[in-house]
This record gives sequence, C-alpha cells and structure tokens, in this order.
Amino acid sequence: MNGAEAMVKCLEAEGITKIFGIPGVAIAPFYEALYNTDKIEHILVRQEQAAGHAASGYARITRKPAVCVTSSGPGATNLITALATAYADSIPMVAITGQVKSSLLGRDVFQEADMRGATASFVKHSYLVKNADEIPTIMKEAFYIASTGRKGPVLIDIPCDVQLTELRKSFDYSKEINMRGYKPSIKGNSQQMAKVIKAINNAKRPLICAGGGVILGNGEKIVREFCEKFNIPLVHTMMGIGVLPKKHPLYFGMLGNNGKPYANRAVNNSDLLIVVGARIADRAVARPEHLEKQVNIIHIDIDTAEIGKNLGPTIPLVGDVKDVFASLLEADIKVDTAAWIEKLKEIKTTTVDSRVFSEKMVNPIELVQTLSEKMDDDAVYVADVGQNQLWSADNYIMKEGRFLTTGGMGTMGYSIPAGVGAKVADPTKQVVVVCGDGSFQMSMFELATIAVNKIPLKILVVRNQFLGLVREHQAKTYEHHYSGVQLYDFPRYDKLSEAYDMDYFYADSNETLGAELDRFLACTNAAIMVCDVDYNNYTQ
Repeated sequence: MNGAEAMVKCLEAEGITKIFGIPGVAIAPFYEALYNTDKIEHILVRQEQAAGHAASGYARITRKPAVCVTSSGPGATNLITALATAYADSIPMVAITGQVKSSLLGRDVFQEADMRGATASFVKHSYLVKNADEIPTIMKEAFYIASTGRKGPVLIDIPCDVQLTELRKSFDYSKEINMRGYKPSIKGNSQQMAKVIKAINNAKRPLICAGGGVILGNGEKIVREFCEKFNIPLVHTMMGIGVLPKKHPLYFGMLGNNGKPYANRAVNNSDLLIVVGARIADRAVARPEHLEKQVNIIHIDIDTAEIGKNLGPTIPLVGDVKDVFASLLEADIKVDTAAWIEKLKEIKTTTVDSRVFSEKMVNPIELVQTLSEKMDDDAVYVADVGQNQLWSADNYIMKEGRFLTTGGMGTMGYSIPAGVGAKVADPTKQVVVVCGDGSFQMSMFELATIAVNKIPLKILVVRNQFLGLVREHQAKTYEHHYSGVQLYDFPRYDKLSEAYDMDYFYADSNETLGAELDRFLACTNAAIMVCDVDYNNYTQ
C-alpha cells in the first residue's frame, strides 16, 4: 500500500462517502487511488474555493467533518478563502492539498506554495506529511481535531512523492487518539456551574443569547427544553438562527445592528444575559462596554479563547452546550419570568420598524417572508452575503429546517457551492439558495457542477444591478458617491438557465411573486429565479 492508497483507506474508515475537489499533478496519486474505490464519490467543482464551501455546506447538514481536495500552488491557494470562512464559522472540515516533491520544498519550484505558512491563522491545525507511515495517524488526528472542541478546518499538505511511497509498516487505523496538549473541556466546572445556577435563580429578567455554537454542538433541542422548562426567553445571533422556531412563544428575534430592534431592547432590559456559543462580535453588540456595566453576563462556550473576547462575562463557563444544559435541566432552578415575558411582549408590539421599502418591483422583506413560509418545514435556506443576507436573516421564518450562511468572514460567493454541498448531503431536503446578483456572479461557474451531477438545487437571485450593501454604505457615508458598484443588467439569467439545463422563473412585482414562487418551488429540476428589487431599498 502506498501513501495515496492509505489516505483513501483512512477516508473510508472515517465513513466519508463524498468529497469535493479538483485534481492536479501534485495530487494525481491520490486520485488514482480514489479511482480504485467504489466507496467514495468525488464531485468535481469548477474552482477550488467552491470545493471548500461545498464541503462546508455538506458538513453543516451531516454535522460531521467533510473533505475537500486540491492540487498544489494556485489550486491550494484558491482554497484559502474557503478555509478562512470555515474557520471563522467553526465548520469541521479536512482539506487535503497536494504538494511538490519533498526534495524540492523551499526551492520555489513550479506550483510550490507554503500552505502551512499561508493558512496558519485560518485553520485549527495543519500537517505537512513527510513520512507515508505517518498517514494513518495524521488522518485520524485531523478528523479528531476538526470535530472536537470548537470545530474547524484542518489542513493536510502532502507532497506527491510521499503519496507514491510504499508504507513500511502495516496499515493500522485502530489506535485511539491521545494528543498531548489537546484536551477539549466538555463538562462545565462544578464551581462555575453553581455560580451559574445561583445567578439564574437571582434573576428577574433572564435572557438567553444563542449563537452558532449551539447548532454546531447539536444543542438546539436541549437549549429549547431548557427555555421551555424554566420559561426563559431567547434571542440569537445571525449564526444562531434555528435554535427556536420563529413562532415559538419564547422567541424574541435576532439581535444586532441588522436584527430586530425589539431583540436589542430585550437585551438592554434584561438583568441576566446567558450567552451560549457566540463570541458577540461587533454586528451583534455595537458597544459591549456599555452592556457589561448594566447587565450580568454568563458566557458559555466550548472554546476558552472565545469567552470574554468581545463581551466581558460576570461568570465564564467552559463546556459543551449539551453537557452544560443537561446539567442545568436537572438543577434546582426556580425563577419566575411571567412579568418579564409580558414586558417583552409589550416591547415587541410597541417597537416600530421605521424602514420604508419601495413598492416598485419586489419588496425584499415580503420576498424572504413569503419564500420561507412557502418552503418545506424542514427545508434548507442558504443565504449569501450582502443585502440579501441581512434581509434573509431578519425576515426568514424559521420552522424546523436549517438556515446556512457565513457570518464571521462574510464571504460573497458562498451560497451556491454551500447549497451544492447541502443538497448532496441530504438529497431528500428542499434546498434553496438566496443570493444577490453580485454574489451570484462570484460562483456562477458552479452551475456546471449542478448540471453535470444533476443536483436539483434552487437558486433565487435578488437583483438590483448593484453591489447593494456597498452602494448603501456609499450612500450613507460618502454622500451618494457611487464608485465601482454598478453591475448593470448582466448576465442574461434566462440564457444562463438554458445553457445549464435549468428551469427559469422571474418576478418583478409583489403581485406576481407568490404564484411565481409556487412554480419555482414545485419544479423538480435545478432552477434559477430572478426577483427584481429597487436599488434604493436599504437594510437599515
């Protein structure tokens, strides 16, 4: 068995059945080994960044590490943005990149790139494989690191000669992982737990703020049980969409500068904010130093480094969301929140959304609400970045499905390949991608991947012929000096749909929107729907 064959054997042992990538000479031995197995399907993307985003979408639906593969040089460097995106959003992923021969490393030969150095701040860990006999250990460690603690991408950079080298030792993938210096803390410290319980019992107006870590830790169900048992309301960050359905009586919206004003008022009126699986960055709380002074804060996260990064906690607690809340469910907690819930309902009904949206063409708020209401209860909604993301996050009607987007890095072009990964992960789920005409053009090459693999993905383009969020910023900050933001009316989406054997739908008014969405969602083929919106519609 050579190194490449050992790599494939490791992937099989991990239960990997799908990988996303693009071959090249430096990774060709691995592809030869892949050719000789019928247990793993390779999905050829059209650009390496898309391989990483597709793996991200796949991982988020399966809740297990996904795999992407590229060759050396530009093939590997094209993947960096996807790795940075996955790292910022804590997505478990193993990225395999081919590398030049070991004897040529450091000589600046053709298509050599120092991937370990280039990705040092964007991966949870990285390996440069120098010995074929180390492949089983490295692969097992990579999957372990990616899927434990705060999840994230792990890079394995492997020279082509190592892939061809015969293993001297017998292949063994059964050894237990015991990594010195890497011991993720799962159970909350008992003394800190006691402080948390006491703080909840002393609170009159407790409020949970759920982040993406709740979903990544498979903690939605248990957090929901906690809220319901003790009648504690919940708000969330953008990445925390999905912890509670939108119509749940304890749900009080998304906080932040692009969230619901009543959610922000709820935070400011609380006396105990329980932050779970969120770093609370600038988009969630603009002035954390003010909030720290007026509200007691419990910060629960599996990653010590995330606690207090942006918002200083009164009580920090490191632990896995499921373990922590399993303990809290059994704790002696007695808190009366009836008056607090009534106060929140009053806040919600008296908060007025002062935004005015043009009735020319399609109202983006009505678009997102109508679309998500019409989607299957367990459907997957994949939002890109820009105005479309903020309208989506603010107005998406969460039922029992999933809302995928990129929060930490805000990477345009994420949604189409991520949607591909999500649909491949679970073909039974309805998957709808929502993007702007700017972000669509950053990954429209993946329409070929959709066509060749017959993936019935639905793509809805919110078109205003501008890079909308940048234009909005220029309007407010630079006195309407619009520079480099106009997209005009290209491409011709009807022609693109025809070119890639996709169905095409179009709406340019609220009156035609509902019926056209019904047709769009009912079609069984891959489809593109364009909704024209006024470029003067803003997010705030």
